[in-house]
Amino acid sequence: MEIADLVSLNAVIPKLKASSKKQALQELSSHAAKFVGHPAHQIFDVLRGREQLGTTGIGQGVAIPHGKIAGLDRIYGFFARLAAPIDFESLDGQPVDLIFMLLAPETAGADHLKALARVSRLLRDQRVCDKIRGSNNADAIYALLTESPASHAA
Repeated sequence: MEIADLVSLNAVIPKLKASSKKQALQELSSHAAKFVGHPAHQIFDVLRGREQLGTTGIGQGVAIPHGKIAGLDRIYGFFARLAAPIDFESLDGQPVDLIFMLLAPETAGADHLKALARVSRLLRDQRVCDKIRGSNNADAIYALLTESPASHAA
């Protein structure tokens, strides 16, 4: 599973303004609602429920909020680079400025886990994150997210 299978150019927000974890999740939920055919409040409730189980802030300024929603036809990815870092209760205690949200069908079991692993692997690469942080537009960020893994090693 490739990142390009999960996220489209119009699902990238290059400078999301949010002052809290809750606001960031609300903004991402509103953005996602336009694409997945579910109301923003339903998406937000799923994400909030997942965060109550434990933070999705994985460290190094990265969070991967995710959840399953009945009736989705595939796994959807949404990416936001925040205008300013926010507290996300991350595992390393560091603020978050890169968020990759995944929404999956309730039946997506193994595919959901594969998507999480793929996104996590990409965003644990400090070089990729540094390049994303240095990019100011959706096109550049999308290109960085979706280029082949071998390209990141160069």
